[in-house]
Amino acid sequence: MELGIGIGWRPEIAAEVEALSGIDWVEAVAENICDDHLPNSLARLRERGVTVVPHGVSLGLGGADRPDAGRLAGLAARAELLGAPLVTEHIAFVRAGGPLTASPRLEAGHLLPVPRTWDALEVLCENVRIAQDALPVPLALENIAALVSWPDEELTEGRFLAELVERTGVRLLIDVANLHTNRVNRGEDPAKALDELPVEAIAYVHVAGGVEKDGVWHDTHAHPVTAPVLDVLRELRSRVDPPGVLLERDDAFPPAPELAAELDTIRATLRTASTAPAPRPAATRPAAVAVPAVPAVPVAPGARERTAVAQTALLSALVAGTPAPAGFDRRRLGVQSRALAAKRADVVAKVAPELPEILGDGYRAAFLAYAAGRPMSDGYRRDALAFAERLLVTGAPADPVARRRLTYWWQDRSGPRPPRRAARLVRAARAALVGK
Repeated sequence: MELGIGIGWRPEIAAEVEALSGIDWVEAVAENICDDHLPNSLARLRERGVTVVPHGVSLGLGGADRPDAGRLAGLAARAELLGAPLVTEHIAFVRAGGPLTASPRLEAGHLLPVPRTWDALEVLCENVRIAQDALPVPLALENIAALVSWPDEELTEGRFLAELVERTGVRLLIDVANLHTNRVNRGEDPAKALDELPVEAIAYVHVAGGVEKDGVWHDTHAHPVTAPVLDVLRELRSRVDPPGVLLERDDAFPPAPELAAELDTIRATLRTASTAPAPRPAATRPAAVAVPAVPAVPVAPGARERTAVAQTALLSALVAGTPAPAGFDRRRLGVQSRALAAKRADVVAKVAPELPEILGDGYRAAFLAYAAGRPMSDGYRRDALAFAERLLVTGAPADPVARRRLTYWWQDRSGPRPPRRAARLVRAARAALVGK
């Protein structure tokens, strides 16, 4: 299906997206949409005939566990609600621990790279087949940006993607900004990755901005698209005419004219790039893109368990302060750990904006201190509630007015029974309300 030129729809720029001219389609984060009704802005776009593609971020298809049936059902419902021609997700893991490792469940709150090993590939392929069976439309998967590299990898990114496509028939969502990120952070050549992957399997392309700090590229989606990223888009266009190209922006949203200018730059890049697909060496030319006719090969015995142990060790080092697994760059793990904590603080502030309002300038420091010793084990809303609980249990905040406001906020959201540490929290709440 030809999608054309699109932009990521976000509530913060809904009006600007509706007003942009020449937009053929939009992509919306699936988890930000209810599965039974659409935001008014998306409904209006649909009425105008604009295609809307749901983009999932929480399935964790690269994780050791099989996909959660509830999350799959939610993604399927959103695809049907939107009348979408396909749905997309990521080649990543987002949680670890649990029964496979007999350890506490850990949530990353972020997309983390899958080790490019045969074990991880087999697990990913089976998870993708499960997802494909549960979804009403085709699935496309996105390559992610990474700050860290797994030691002892057995496959390049291009070959890993080619094997995934050959074994499952899944489509690809290629993010050229992520290819650039991996060039800076992991020394991987985007041109080599494009040579090795099956470009004919590309459903569409992401273009996004970022920033380099101290030799590390941060895929922020909050900065303008840079020339090196456009160069990778040009490289891709020299190999294939992608069915769709989409501009992503998730934060620090610019005025509408700047968004329109970036879209014009993307159009110009596609227009001026070579239209003749560059021939690839026969050794790297991928197999035809088709769902395999042979029965799916089961995951090798122990592959899920081995993948689970490796991913849990990495995530625990990132969010729980356990020792770095052997072979990882400790400095890069530190950068990733700080980035995860910062993102966690930012997202909690968005899902519970009352918390930074109540705590003022002290919110961020208080949250980072809380997060340092308490890994996230559920979603961000549960994390916000647990943060408030912790503050109240410890007698914070010091200002009695702020403490009363926080207590009321917690009581409104905790339900009829405190979810954790009941006795201590009730005592703290009562103390905070004395003398009101």
